[in-house]
Amino acid sequence: MSTEKIKDQIISFIKSLPEDVTLEDIMYHLYVREKIFRGLKDADEGKKVSNENAKEIIEKWF
Repeated sequence: MSTEKIKDQIISFIKSLPEDVTLEDIMYHLYVREKIFRGLKDADEGKKVSNENAKEIIEKWF
């Protein structure tokens, strides 16, 4: 994805937010957006974990 395309998408995304949005809100929304897109890309590339495997990993944390 080209830099200009990303820039245009981000500008459009920010314009879609409410007028009273704070800088902190914008940063949060951009962070979440990036994490979602990165996760979707990873899933498309086969970089995913089954629900069962995820449960096992989480259970080890606790």
